[in-house]
Amino acid sequence: MANDAVVDQGRRRFLTATTSVVGGAGVVLAAIPFVKSWEPSVAAKTAGAPVLADISKIEPGQKVTFAWRGLPVFVVNRTKAQLDALPGVESHLRDPKSENTAQQPEYAKNEFRSIKPEWLVVTGLCTHLGCVPDFFPELKPEPFDPHWQGGFYCPCHKSRYDIAGRVYEGVPAPANLPVPPYHFVDDAHIMIGVDPGKEAA
Repeated sequence: MANDAVVDQGRRRFLTATTSVVGGAGVVLAAIPFVKSWEPSVAAKTAGAPVLADISKIEPGQKVTFAWRGLPVFVVNRTKAQLDALPGVESHLRDPKSENTAQQPEYAKNEFRSIKPEWLVVTGLCTHLGCVPDFFPELKPEPFDPHWQGGFYCPCHKSRYDIAGRVYEGVPAPANLPVPPYHFVDDAHIMIGVDPGKEAA
C-alpha cells in the first residue's frame, strides 16, 4: 500500500511537470505570430530609409519632387539668374540668414542654403499648416507679387518663399522651408536622409 502511494506521487509530479512544459511551449509558439505582428512592416522600414535621387535629368530652372519619409522633397536646379536674384529679396524676408537652426543644417548655412549653389534641396511643405507650395521659377511679376523673383507660393494661405526657400515677411508661414539631411553621392545623385560625412553610417 505504501509503495503504491509513492508510485502515485512520482507519477503525479512527472505528469504535472510534463504538462507544464508542453503548455508553456504551446503558449510561446502561439505568441510568436502575435509578437511578430508588432514589428514594423517592410513598407514602414522602407519609408524611413534614405532615398537615392537621380538629379542628372533635372534641367536648369526645373524642380523635381522626391518622396522621403512620406514627405515631399523639392530638388531645384537653379539658374544663374535665379541665384543672382537672391540678394535683391533679402530685405523682404523674415529670416534671410536662416538663423533658425531647426530649418537650417550647418553645412547649408550660406546665402544659397545648399551644399552646391545651383542645387536647392528643401522639404516641400509650407511651415504654416503643411500645404504643398507651388513652384513659380520665373523672375517676372505674378498676381500674388508684382516684384516676384522666383520661388514658392502656397495656395492655401498665400505664404511665399524665395528660390532659396526663405519665407517672406507678412505671410502666415513662420519659418523657412526646412533643408533635410542630404549629401552628394556623385554629380548625378544625391542621398536624401543622410548628412554629409555620414555616408558609411
